[in-house]
Amino acid sequence: MDDALTELNRLRGSIDNMDSALIHLLAERFKVTQRVGELKARAGLPAADPDREARQIARLRALAVEAELDPELAEKFLTFIVAEVVRHHEKIARGEG
Repeated sequence: MDDALTELNRLRGSIDNMDSALIHLLAERFKVTQRVGELKARAGLPAADPDREARQIARLRALAVEAELDPELAEKFLTFIVAEVVRHHEKIARGEG
């Protein structure tokens, strides 16, 4: 039982470290997409780019397969992120960002 708890704690520590890395990566990604939104707003471009989004979904689904991750999960994750990015871009275009 002690060996199992030790291993469980070690694995949870690894998960915690990866979660921290994911949050920092997301923060960096949103900093870049903030700049994209500002550029789009100045150029009068729409907040959403469905063609780019479709290409990104296809690309990440393929990466997920290579990484032995469920491609449905990868697509759901990217779809959520893109929805947030578009929401931020719309705010920027309205002068709220």
